Amino acid sequence: MNKKWQISRRKMLKGVGAAIALPFLEAMASPLNLGGNYSKDGFPIRSAFMFMPNGVHPGRWTPEGIGRDFRLSPTLTPLAHLKDDILVLGQLMNKHSIFQGADGHYAKTANLLTCLPIQKTAGDNINSGGISVDQILANHFKNETLFPSLEYGLDRIQTGVDINVGFTRLYASSISWKNATTPLSKEIDPRLAFDRLFKSFVPGNSSQENPHKSSILDAVLQDAKSLKNNLGRSDQDKLEEYLESIRSIEKRVNNPSNLKDFASKITPDIKKELIRVNQNVEEYVEVYGGVNITEKTRLMFDIMALAFWSDASRVATFMFGNSVSNRNFSFLEGVSGAHHSISHHMNHPEKMEQYDLITRWHLEQYAYFLDKLKGIKEGNGTLLDNSLVMFASGLRDGNRHSPRDLPIVLGGHGGNKIKTGQNLIYEENTPLANLYTSWMQTVGLEQETFADSTGPLDFIMA
Repeated sequence: MNKKWQISRRKMLKGVGAAIALPFLEAMASPLNLGGNYSKDGFPIRSAFMFMPNGVHPGRWTPEGIGRDFRLSPTLTPLAHLKDDILVLGQLMNKHSIFQGADGHYAKTANLLTCLPIQKTAGDNINSGGISVDQILANHFKNETLFPSLEYGLDRIQTGVDINVGFTRLYASSISWKNATTPLSKEIDPRLAFDRLFKSFVPGNSSQENPHKSSILDAVLQDAKSLKNNLGRSDQDKLEEYLESIRSIEKRVNNPSNLKDFASKITPDIKKELIRVNQNVEEYVEVYGGVNITEKTRLMFDIMALAFWSDASRVATFMFGNSVSNRNFSFLEGVSGAHHSISHHMNHPEKMEQYDLITRWHLEQYAYFLDKLKGIKEGNGTLLDNSLVMFASGLRDGNRHSPRDLPIVLGGHGGNKIKTGQNLIYEENTPLANLYTSWMQTVGLEQETFADSTGPLDFIMA
């Protein structure tokens, strides 16, 4: 299982989308585009889901006041300048993350976007319960963008078994699921993420020919064949399904009319940003072990913003860390340890303070991405006006592993269909899936419910 994912991710996807850059021009916002898939101004609605591991300081998260008359909590102060662009949602719960038997994290991570029970296993027979909401959105837009979705993160896939709870660590590494048994592996390398989308469109790039003239699958066919011979039947089926999904993407990428159309519509502003981000990626050097991860995070966010701006994709997920992440945050002033260890604070004041500082760092990066979208003009508004960006953890407090009253912020105006600038506290244990039901309806899906949803969330739709 481990070997399969490494090969399929690094070799089979490397460069698969190098010629994909499509700005959504104002000329495209015609009256024909004013259906449910689009904003009130005729622009597509983008969706991003951001996952932070290990929960938050429970006493410092919730704002004071309800509705528009609220004051941000100490933890949420990095979002102060974006107060009118966000919703803070209280008392939402993913009820199927409560696992009968020991589990601290895995059943609260793998199903964050499926809201269905996962199958406990120490092997590769993983099951998240069903398709994740991001992939439902991706399928909805798949004929309108060359890449249905992007899956990004900071940590490599985890393998092995957590002997404390008897779960495979594979559940720690993915929140995006093509179906119940097929997680989508995330890209963690800024260089590969950028080149996959934009390599051929960087001004001055000497390699302007279509990098997909020969199928990337053909290039690694022997590797795939060798790997397949070493897999069980179920994994062989998964691998073949995965390869077929890449073939379908390649067909779209290699379509000459699509490529010519995309290349002709790269705006001067996008070209300028491509040059800047490419230079930053070129200068970035990956270093592991207790180092400041801020630069890498923001590079990935720059690439995500470019993908949304160019309409290369309208759906993305980002994992700040795998579940149970013990990233060393000693690069932050006031922090002298690793995330997961500190999250088990045992109510010790010094550890709780460090725990809160780590959460604030995550929110600063989230704010960076929202600011990036807000700074991009689109029609009479901004890209943030036409986006929805969730920040969430799968548990409330790392010390108690509580899945109730999840820490959730929703940024963006969803095509001006969302009433932002509010702190909303719902009835206890309101299904998290209700948020996803509202989300799908906002982008134009005629879907009344999702997973254990009881309907859309009240008070958020404009």
